Amino acid sequence: MRFAKLGTALLTDDVAASTRFYADHFGFRPLAELDWYATLQHPQHPEFTLDFVQRGHECMPEGFRTQATGGIVVAFLVEDAAAEEAALRAKGVSIAEPVRDEPWGQRRFNVWGPEGTLIEVLQLIEPDPEWMAAQAL
Repeated sequence: MRFAKLGTALLTDDVAASTRFYADHFGFRPLAELDWYATLQHPQHPEFTLDFVQRGHECMPEGFRTQATGGIVVAFLVEDAAAEEAALRAKGVSIAEPVRDEPWGQRRFNVWGPEGTLIEVLQLIEPDPEWMAAQAL
């Protein structure tokens, strides 16, 4: 399959709240906003869109429209995860898991989006050589 673009659409109970959260804390900008739908784009990555659809809206298949948003992680790769965590804390964003270094070469932390999406903010760091050797990597 060849496709021109990849996007993600998430069900939410409050399209406006999800739109504000990603705009205020991650720099996304709305491209389209309706009562039941919004599409966001990040100015640094115009090829990627993040859409929100009102849970229960008839544009979704009947068996899907009322499902809880869960089991989804949206990840943002940044240059300084610790600084981003501090900035979000200063804005009053609740941190789901504080910044930590992983032996496979990531510094990361997590927050929850208003629609139930887990957001991972991560930075690439040097992996632990002992851990890598133990993994035969």
